Amino acid sequence: MSKNTKINILLLLVVAALAVLPLALGLGDHKEEPFTGSDGEAETAITEIKPDYEPWFSPLYEPPSGEIESALFSLQAALGAGVLAYYFGLHRGRRQGEQRALAQRETEAAPDESPAERA
Repeated sequence: MSKNTKINILLLLVVAALAVLPLALGLGDHKEEPFTGSDGEAETAITEIKPDYEPWFSPLYEPPSGEIESALFSLQAALGAGVLAYYFGLHRGRRQGEQRALAQRETEAAPDESPAERA
């Protein structure tokens, strides 16, 4: 097994552990909705600290339901992942192209052996 394969397997195990451990350890069991977003948590904390707090501004767009909000968030995450994948793929391809071009130049620059030298 190569070094890269070992690293990839280790990273996958870490990601799986990050996803499963909060559920397995029962984190958030004391809450009514244990895995709500940070916006809801912040709103609750602010109203506990200062009940008469007025927000500075309101959102530009509020989706009509939680499902649409979740779908828009997923779309945003997918677009971000696509942009990152394109960026890393582009730079990896450029690096590989430069390495191939350099290797080709080195082979072309090497002097050819004459038939007399081979014997």
